[in-house]
Amino acid sequence: MKIAVQKEDFDLSREIKALSGNPRIGAVASFIGLVRDVAMTLEHYPGMTERAITQIVEQAKSRWQVMDCTVIHRYGALEPNDQIVLVAVASAHRGDAFAACEFIMDYLKTQAPFWKQEQTPEGARWVEAKAADDKAAERWQ
Repeated sequence: MKIAVQKEDFDLSREIKALSGNPRIGAVASFIGLVRDVAMTLEHYPGMTERAITQIVEQAKSRWQVMDCTVIHRYGALEPNDQIVLVAVASAHRGDAFAACEFIMDYLKTQAPFWKQEQTPEGARWVEAKAADDKAAERWQ
């Protein structure tokens, strides 16, 4: 399991390859989040953020047959089209990989302590939590 909160970009191909070395793995499902429209700055609380992400991944592992998992979340100044987050889940079967990947991403949006500030033409503004994200996470309860 790899959990990383970092400023540096990540290489999707390298991260997926690192997950696929076990011959029992039959599926890897992944999600990449990208910056849309405007530049943003992401802040986090070091230590707390990694613990929160680890707990989310452990919840996924208790629900589905997850053989390995990588979660990389970036922070700092990001521009449109930059990669923000990678969630990749390895499992014997695609159903478990897809479900766990979606669950982790839904919970990252609502449970991980990140703060986003968009740099809009009108000035900087903090991004508020979205009801749609809360609703997506609620379906897993």
